Amino acid sequence: MCKEIVRTPESCGKLTFPVSLKQPGPRDVTIQCFIKRDKSNLTYHLFLCLSPAALLVENGKFLLSAKRTRRTTCTEYVISMDADNITRSSNTYIGKLRSNFLGTKFIIYDTQPPHSGAQISPPGRSSRRFYSKKVSPKMPSGSYNIAHITYELNVLGTRGPRRMHCVMHSIPSSSLEPGGSVPGQPELLLPPRSLEDSFRSMSFSKSLDHSAEFSSSRFSEIMRAATSTDAPDGEKSKMPLVLKNKSPRWHEQLQCWCLNFKGRVTIASVKNFQLIAAPPVAGTSQPAQPPPPDHDKVILQFGKVGKDMFTMDYRYPLSAFQAFAICLSSFDTKLACE
Repeated sequence: MCKEIVRTPESCGKLTFPVSLKQPGPRDVTIQCFIKRDKSNLTYHLFLCLSPAALLVENGKFLLSAKRTRRTTCTEYVISMDADNITRSSNTYIGKLRSNFLGTKFIIYDTQPPHSGAQISPPGRSSRRFYSKKVSPKMPSGSYNIAHITYELNVLGTRGPRRMHCVMHSIPSSSLEPGGSVPGQPELLLPPRSLEDSFRSMSFSKSLDHSAEFSSSRFSEIMRAATSTDAPDGEKSKMPLVLKNKSPRWHEQLQCWCLNFKGRVTIASVKNFQLIAAPPVAGTSQPAQPPPPDHDKVILQFGKVGKDMFTMDYRYPLSAFQAFAICLSSFDTKLACE
């Protein structure tokens, strides 16, 4: 009875319960949000726009928060459902974003395990070591690698927007095909690992070497496998969705790169982007095929509207959590990409 009443964002276009934050957005419209940045304490808060004028009065419904922590070899963004208690030991902790030292490669970690058919990279040492206790008789709670984000290096120093790719391991590319769907959508949010394991994890995390996670060869292999069309027919439906930034056009009169944000972005910034589905890269065995119409739709857009205000609009097949994590990667300084 309750399952029939509680509808997902994909079907109703609304965020009704906390679990909605990890369910795909609507197919035909975008969910409009905004992010407020606080540089003094390195925090970011995501709000749902309640009205067209929500940005002017900063009026919105709180959804998620994140806190940035700089470590020796990486940067981490802890993501929480609490506006103030943004720690991994909190029961509102739902995932994190981790970057390499240069801020050019990122990994999104989720406390929820993805669907069984997802092609997930082997967990890191911290995941294998600490997340053995089960909080559910069916699924363990831990740190699951669900996405890789890559920003291309700008070795020539040419002017222009950043170039990025996102490999969404928990979303199959078939989800954009007619009749496609995102499998394994959560019906409830699993509690994070126990407090004891949280403190044990935090005490060891500073000494762990994360360089292997962000090696160029590893990321290249992941991207090549995700975009190749040479996979067997039985495996193509399981290949992860790959997102890329939409290429802007050079405006001669304004002398700048431009994208049509439909009024949702008002300040030019290298952080601004729009993501669309990337077509598969044809291999030697077959010619390239034209991408389906849905691959041209903007799935996520992010842009600046104030000194510390940014808009975030997303749609199916991304969830609010995934979209927020991707947008957080744009805040990191990327000297080698600009």
